[in-house]
Amino acid sequence: MALIEGISLRGDERILDIGCGDGRISAHLARLVPEGSVVGLDSSADMICYARSAFSGIHSLSFQLGDASSLPFEEEFDLAVSFACLHWVADQLPVLEGVRRSLVPGGRFVMQCGGRGNAARVFDLTDELAALPPWRSYLSGFPFPYHFYLPEDYRVWLAQAGLLCRRAELVGRDMVHQGQEGLEGWIRNTWLPYTERLPERLRGGFVSGIAAAYLERYPLDELGRSHVQMVRLEVEADRPA
Repeated sequence: MALIEGISLRGDERILDIGCGDGRISAHLARLVPEGSVVGLDSSADMICYARSAFSGIHSLSFQLGDASSLPFEEEFDLAVSFACLHWVADQLPVLEGVRRSLVPGGRFVMQCGGRGNAARVFDLTDELAALPPWRSYLSGFPFPYHFYLPEDYRVWLAQAGLLCRRAELVGRDMVHQGQEGLEGWIRNTWLPYTERLPERLRGGFVSGIAAAYLERYPLDELGRSHVQMVRLEVEADRPA
C-alpha cells in the first residue's frame, strides 16, 4: 500500500494498527520496525484468532481484541494507523480521542478508509435492486451500513480530539476486475452487510444481478475488464508535542 510506504520510520517505533483484520498489514509493519513493536487491534474475535495463528512467528507483533471507539491505551505508541476500517464507525470522535490518548506527545496518526462517493455507482444499483422482489422483503428499510466522510468533516473532528491535521484529502482509485466473474467476487466479499440479510438461496442472484446491471451501464473494456471508481479518504495527523 502506497500510504504505508510513504510513512517515514526509524525502525524502533511502537505502532498501533486499529482494525487490523487478518493481520497482514500489522505483520508488514512489524517487519519495517525490527527494533520496535506492533499491536493489531480488531473487534472480530475470529480475525484476532486467525492473525495470532498466522503470524505467531513474529515476536514483536501481538494482537488484541478491542473496539476502535474505546481504545484502552495511554501514551503507548509512536504511530497509530488504520486502513479500510473506520468507514464502519458512525461516530468518529471517540475513535480520534482514543488515538490521541494512545499516542505519545509528537506521535503520528495515519488513516485510510472509504470516502464520500466511494463506489457510488455500484451502491446506487444495489439500492435499485434491493427495492425489487424478491430482495425487497429482506432489505426494505435497511440503513446504508457505511460512513463515507469528507476531508472537511475529519478536520473538524481531529481538532476537537486535540490532534493536528497535516493532511486530509479524497483520493480516487480505479478498481479493476477481470470480467463479470471478477466483479461478482468483489461484490460477494464486500457486500456482506446486504447479503447476510438474505436467505442463502437468494444471495447468488442478488450478487450477479448487481454485477449484470453495472456492466450493462458501464461495459467491460476492450480487455474484458470492469472498472469501479473508488474514493479513499486519507488522513495524516499528529498529537502535539
